[in-house]
Amino acid sequence: MYICLLAYVFERGILKLTETAIIDIMGIVAPILPLLLVAATLATQFSAAIADTSGCGGLLGELSRNRISARISYGLLTGVVLALTWSINIFEIINYASRAFAAYYFLQALIVTLNAWRAGDRWRSCGFMMMAILGILIVIFGMPVEG
Repeated sequence: MYICLLAYVFERGILKLTETAIIDIMGIVAPILPLLLVAATLATQFSAAIADTSGCGGLLGELSRNRISARISYGLLTGVVLALTWSINIFEIINYASRAFAAYYFLQALIVTLNAWRAGDRWRSCGFMMMAILGILIVIFGMPVEG
């Protein structure tokens, strides 16, 4: 809601769409906001990175039948993430992450579709299938903002 209301404060075309546009906007509103925004963003992303790395490290160990230890998988994941971060644009990273989420939700909707179909609930099955189709369309046709 705050961002929607804030959008009316600025004239169209004043700020360019960049990786740091929101920080620039907040600097206009109040000088302390960019610092608070960066601190909050770093804290939340650090927390999410630790949780995701931990979960993915364990998953790699399971998928490799414990041939890859958690320690090695953490190093591999960190290397891949660093390579992505330094080699591609932030909007592309967001695009890849969004597609990965869409693929995950596609699979979840597909599982629920099959379960609803087996249970004889045809209407719900069709609704879930529509969500699955939407998910796979996002995976296939999703484009970065700068597109």
